[in-house]
Amino acid sequence: MQKRNGLSWLRNTKKNPVDETAQTVAQTYSHRQKHANKREIIIKNETQIAGIRKSCHLTRDILDAITPRIAPGITTEQINTWVHEMTLAHGAIPAPLNYRGFPKSVCTSINEVICHGIPSPDRMLREGDILNVDVTSILDGYYGDSSRMFLIGDVSSEARKLVRVTRECMELGIAQVKPGNRLGDIGHAIQQHAEGHGYSVVRAFVGHGTGIHFHEAPDVMHYGAPHTGVEMIPGMVFTIEPMINAGDYQIRTLSDGWTAVTADGSLSAQWEHTVLVTEDGVEVLTA
Repeated sequence: MQKRNGLSWLRNTKKNPVDETAQTVAQTYSHRQKHANKREIIIKNETQIAGIRKSCHLTRDILDAITPRIAPGITTEQINTWVHEMTLAHGAIPAPLNYRGFPKSVCTSINEVICHGIPSPDRMLREGDILNVDVTSILDGYYGDSSRMFLIGDVSSEARKLVRVTRECMELGIAQVKPGNRLGDIGHAIQQHAEGHGYSVVRAFVGHGTGIHFHEAPDVMHYGAPHTGVEMIPGMVFTIEPMINAGDYQIRTLSDGWTAVTADGSLSAQWEHTVLVTEDGVEVLTA
């Protein structure tokens, strides 16, 4: 039985029909984003924060709901189906769908894929894989963005450590979020921890403001010097999403124009939360 009023609504299906209404609305949001002034930092008011918080909670709940189903033998296309259908069932739109031509409702990035992996019915999860699932929901016009790592079956100790350290990097970055600190404090904390374990921080992709548009100012780099960059003030909403490579930080993009992989074939991991700068610290909206 399908439950549309709760996140237990997940259907097994071999097909993934893209809802035409959702596709049209997603194109509209993509068009709006394209013409947004991304250099202007939007300080959110209480109404906007409440809307962003709801969208972030939906994104979190979707990730919670799919977690028990991610296991060896499922395909990344199945993950796309679950996320797509659950998003629509709760009156929201999957933000990645048709964003600048991206063909799916979620990003699924495996092993050496850094980000923007495209779900496929041909890619089955295998024992030992590490997987990032990146979900962004648009609910009532507001965005909520988060991603998590998943260990598929029996994972090597090396891969397990990379995933753990990457999560610690995100958490250390979040700990720097408070009024008066600067974005460079976030990047410095992440870089110090990653490089202290012999890993590298991807430079090509950064965190970003979000909430009203998918990608807003400011850029949130995951490396850098302390006490530099934009000062954080209450009402700022942005993502912290470090991408940490076991090898070098250089990347290459596959012929599909989206999938970014490590140039040296090493493993990569990523965790992401959307955070709000409060009067006295931080609220992790997707926690």
